[in-house]
Amino acid sequence: MTRSPVAVTLKGIGYAFGEHRILNHIDLDIEPGSIVALLGPSGCGKSTLLKILAGLLEPQQGTLHFGERLIASAAKSTPPEQRDIGMVFQDYALWPHMTVAQNVAFPLLMRRVSAHERQQRVMQALQRVGLGDFAARKPSDLSGGQQQRVALARAIIAEPKILLFDEPLSNLDTDLRESLCLEMATLLRQLGTTAVYVTHDRREAEILADRIVWLAAGSVSAIQTVTSLSGEPA
Repeated sequence: MTRSPVAVTLKGIGYAFGEHRILNHIDLDIEPGSIVALLGPSGCGKSTLLKILAGLLEPQQGTLHFGERLIASAAKSTPPEQRDIGMVFQDYALWPHMTVAQNVAFPLLMRRVSAHERQQRVMQALQRVGLGDFAARKPSDLSGGQQQRVALARAIIAEPKILLFDEPLSNLDTDLRESLCLEMATLLRQLGTTAVYVTHDRREAEILADRIVWLAAGSVSAIQTVTSLSGEPA
C-alpha cells in the first residue's frame, strides 16, 4: 500500500426510518490505519452506519469527515464513487459471467488504468489473497472462502484510503470463518489501510480489530481496545 490512510470522524450522526430512530447522535473518531469493528445485535444500527460511511445512505443529522474532507452532512453528500473506499459485502457481489481476474480488475477499468498496469496489479492483488493461480476461473468454480478472497482482492486493488466490510464471513462455516478471519487480519495490518468492519461475531471482532465499538439501540454503548495474547494492543 503506497497511499496514506486517513482518519474517519463522525460527529452527531443521526438517522431514522419514519418514526423509528436507527442512529442517535453517533460520535466516533477512527485513527488513520486503524481497524475498528462495529459490534452489536441485529437492529442496533451498525449496518446503517456502514452504509452512511459508504455513501449508500445520507445522514439526517451530523457530519462525516475523511481526514479534513467533509464527506457527508444533512445538506451535502459525496457520491460513493468519489469517496476513495473499497467495500467487501456479505454476499461477495461477484459477476458470474466474468473471470476472477476480470472481477478484480473492474475498479481499475472504471478508472481507465492501462491494460498492462491492470494485469500487473490484478496478479499482485490475487497473490496477496492466495489466489494467484485462479485468475482464469469463474466465480462458480470457487468455494465460498475463495469467492470472498476474490471480493477482498477487488476491494484492495485500487489502494483505497478506507476499507469497509459488511459481515463478509457470515455465510461461511465456523472453521473456515476463523481461518479466513486470521488471514484478513494479517493482510489488513500489512496494508495499513483504515478499516471499518461490521460483524455480530465477537470472536471475529477480537481477531481483526484494534478497537471494538459496541452499538445498542442506535448509540455507542462502549468502546473496547483489543489486546493480543501477549497483553499488548492488537
